[in-house]
Amino acid sequence: MWGLVLSCMAGVKNYSGALAVRFFLGVFEAAVTPGFALFTSQVIYPRPELLPWLILADQQWYTKKEQGTRVGIWFSFNGFAQIFGGLLAYGIAKGVRLHGSTIAPWKIVFLATGLLTMAIGTLFLIFMPDNQLNARWLSPLDRKLAIERVRVNQQGIGNKHFKAYQLKEALLDPLTWAFAFYSLTADIPNGGISNFFSQLIVSFGYTPEESLLYGTPGGAIEVVTLIVCGYLGDHYGHRLLISSSGLILSILGMLLIVALPLSNHVGRLIGYYLTQASPTVFVALLSLIASNVAGYTKKTTVAAIYLIAYCAGNIIGLNC
Repeated sequence: MWGLVLSCMAGVKNYSGALAVRFFLGVFEAAVTPGFALFTSQVIYPRPELLPWLILADQQWYTKKEQGTRVGIWFSFNGFAQIFGGLLAYGIAKGVRLHGSTIAPWKIVFLATGLLTMAIGTLFLIFMPDNQLNARWLSPLDRKLAIERVRVNQQGIGNKHFKAYQLKEALLDPLTWAFAFYSLTADIPNGGISNFFSQLIVSFGYTPEESLLYGTPGGAIEVVTLIVCGYLGDHYGHRLLISSSGLILSILGMLLIVALPLSNHVGRLIGYYLTQASPTVFVALLSLIASNVAGYTKKTTVAAIYLIAYCAGNIIGLNC
């Protein structure tokens, strides 16, 4: 559905139409990050009474020591998307400049990315199992072993039923609001940099077409830092401490952008690249919510508040 709505952007003709499409883009995109976090951390069995031997097993794909790396890997595809999107947009812009086009280049971008998203989403719907028991590539014995190996997580039986006491517990837990506070404040600068990075690169002295191409290394920085910090955090057992290195890099990047002379285009561009290491702590906290918060209702509530704060921070950043 998100891909379908994204494709509809190509048909927008006025501000009100763009506003409506953007609204539904946000509605459908809202499920992506919390959905993947739940896939990483917890899988729900629709009828656990059919499997009494599972009562002591935990419904998760990965152990706690593996989840930081896995969250880092799937979140890093934001960086891969930036690389792919930049190359795609640059190729379309250059092709239209050289050969012309019957429709506007920006419409081609929305159609290409929207249709690709629909295709990948369909494959995901077909092949991604909702739990270990539905994993068609595993034998019956391997399905049991996949559950048994994560017994060490000790988070109990996954259950989709709403539990009011867990909602109350989440709302009264100081850690919930500590997560939200970081998400809000850390993503205020992200709102401006992520959404207007092309204009930022143009301000360094490059052309709009060059900005599409020169923005792609920033995605590579995000990919590398997220995967490396996720792996090292799990390996040494200090996710937050190790992920803070990404913030140090991003602060250094901002200093380069601000402090270097306006004539130093390359140095300021490198500064922008370093700012793309900033999501490491955000992702580490997301993995901690996935692995350390027990109870389906509490986990989803904490994750929802965390991501609402993320969206609020981005909105504030766009208007600063």
